[in-house]
Amino acid sequence: MPADRLDFIADRTDRPEAFEPGLPTVADALEVASLQAGIPEVLAGSVDVPVRWVHVSDSERVAALLDGGELLLTTGAGWPGGADALTRLADELADAGLAGIVLELGTRFAVVPPALVAACRARDLALVTLDREVKFVTVTEEVHRRIIAGQVEALQERQRLHELFTGLSLRGAPVEIVVRETARALGAPVVLEDLAHEVVFADAADRTEAEVLASWTSRSRRLDAEWTRVPVAARGTRWGELVALPGPPHPAGRATVLEQAATALALSRLADGEGAWSRLRAEGLIAAVLGERYTTVADIEARLEASGFPLRGRALHVAVVRRETTTATRDDRHTMGRSAHGSGVNPRRSAPSVQIVTDPLGRSADPGGRGTVPGGRGAVPGGRGADPTGRGAVPGGRGAVPGGRGAVPAGRAGGGDVRTLSADIGEERILLVSLAAGSRIPESLLAELGPGAVGDPCASTGELLAAIPVVRRLAGQAAPGELLRVADRPLARLAAELSGDHRLQEHSARLLGPLIRHDDATDGDLLRVLRAIVAHPGNRTAAAAASHLSRSVFYQRLTLIADLLGADLDDGETLSALHLALLAHGR
Repeated sequence: MPADRLDFIADRTDRPEAFEPGLPTVADALEVASLQAGIPEVLAGSVDVPVRWVHVSDSERVAALLDGGELLLTTGAGWPGGADALTRLADELADAGLAGIVLELGTRFAVVPPALVAACRARDLALVTLDREVKFVTVTEEVHRRIIAGQVEALQERQRLHELFTGLSLRGAPVEIVVRETARALGAPVVLEDLAHEVVFADAADRTEAEVLASWTSRSRRLDAEWTRVPVAARGTRWGELVALPGPPHPAGRATVLEQAATALALSRLADGEGAWSRLRAEGLIAAVLGERYTTVADIEARLEASGFPLRGRALHVAVVRRETTTATRDDRHTMGRSAHGSGVNPRRSAPSVQIVTDPLGRSADPGGRGTVPGGRGAVPGGRGADPTGRGAVPGGRGAVPGGRGAVPAGRAGGGDVRTLSADIGEERILLVSLAAGSRIPESLLAELGPGAVGDPCASTGELLAAIPVVRRLAGQAAPGELLRVADRPLARLAAELSGDHRLQEHSARLLGPLIRHDDATDGDLLRVLRAIVAHPGNRTAAAAASHLSRSVFYQRLTLIADLLGADLDDGETLSALHLALLAHGR
């Protein structure tokens, strides 16, 4: 470029390397009526390049007059005819950032010189010929009108986006609403991820979750050039990134949309505190699993794994705790944690407000946004939840323990790491556990669960999903302080698996109907006594003690139950039928 144009370099518009919002492409320019009248034919190069302006010139020195992004209209009247000279001219135009050449045939060239076509193909420079004469001034006017209209539309879209995301921020809209609005604006999948490249929330748009989120962490770390990414950060702290997968161009620019959304998310994160994303992730995943809010098992599997809960090649467990006896705070109700020392994990009382990785030295890495901090802030499985002291709680540390147990002994569970995902749903705490293949849940974790139930190990996502309703129903049968194991309660497992069968419900209503009506009418306790009987078959003393009745009163109840049911309570088959009916009835 000549020296006399260097002063303007700071103000020039460079040729865009990606689609610049508001600008038509060469293909768009070729659609105007004045160019269509010339019967355009594309001979070389890409026509998806944005056009910043239209320039008319027949000079062979036109490259020195370009700033980049122009569509050149020419008859080639001043162009050389030699192959080498035409190749050099095409190279100069490409180096100047020209969007494309529209060459009108008939004045200088009857046909396009092969050397010019070859040179344009080599540089991927659009070369379009016109077989008929057109008014270049009309072409310029029509294309410029499109350029200006596109820029106006881009400004209007930016204003609309500003109003949209500002309104969401002022209303305190949750993260999932912001992400969904972003995906709707872009017409493409949008994913909010933390610094560990694990998904906090995603909207798959018109694609499946399995397609969008499969192997997400590894794919995201490769920094795909086709993805648009912007950081979610504020006040010098970066929490993650908002990522848009490939989709249609947006008038305001895809990056502009993400930047507006990322600002709203950063304000939300500041307002909600450190544990907000962990709570959102855990609560959303558990709710999706329980409510079957997924199209296929592959979708929920991809979503769980993308969120940092591994499933493939792992031993999977589900536990359900009846929460009415726990003392959970808001910060320790929704957790997503991992621990290299399984016996240090306490899902009932641990409350990572951020996701923590704990090593034997007590250092904690916080992918939720603060980087690696020795003994850093946040909660560690086995600790208090949000730790305002900044000391954290590590396996073997002091952590707050309901019941005053103090330190949690450190140790490995089956030689592998333990990943947990839990959230409180109604009166239950649902806990999903992922361990290395062949491992079992640490006894220390089970000891701290409280009243509820724990399932058998599952080898696949499908088995895990099928086990959840069974464990939930069994947890409802647990007495205060009792943790039931599905493996130890085959009849309860059968009742839970058949809970949706109307025949089982009819069986329960038929056998227990007389006792239920008697209890309702007299405020009686015959169902409770019957439970004690089936729980201690053949041991009337233990059954009386479990009923909290004297032996004489217990035997009176026993006689009344037998009379109402017309059954022999010493018969094993009768007791089995009544036991199944009680399990189907619930507590």
